[in-house]
Amino acid sequence: MNYEITVPAELEKLKDVNDFIVEKLDELDCPPRAQVQLEIAIEEIFVNIANYAYNPVIGKATVRMDVDEDARRVSLRFEDEGTPYNPLAREDPDITLGVEDRGVGGLGIYMTKKSMDDVVYSYEDGKNILVITKQIK
Repeated sequence: MNYEITVPAELEKLKDVNDFIVEKLDELDCPPRAQVQLEIAIEEIFVNIANYAYNPVIGKATVRMDVDEDARRVSLRFEDEGTPYNPLAREDPDITLGVEDRGVGGLGIYMTKKSMDDVVYSYEDGKNILVITKQIK
């Protein structure tokens, strides 16, 4: 099954995206831990799109959810037509350092990479595409 939502890439639209995905996860009886991990990843990725992809203008963000019910796997594909940016190319933060000794940024995508089964970025046809995949057993 596939579901899709397209919204203006504005922070105020995070709730719409999150509610849309959570409704589908509830229908799949997604375990609470997997659901929370997905919600954190959704927030991190969407907020980054809203804050950085189109600055200073506002563009669109599309989130497509692909569900493989037999495998109990969910993939979320985030697309925007903003400035090309691969968040996976950034070096992971050194989490052994104290907050004051670490550089700014990068922790959210690091948490996303650690909590998802797969995270892939591509730039195709003028679009940033970030796909996260999670088993929801």
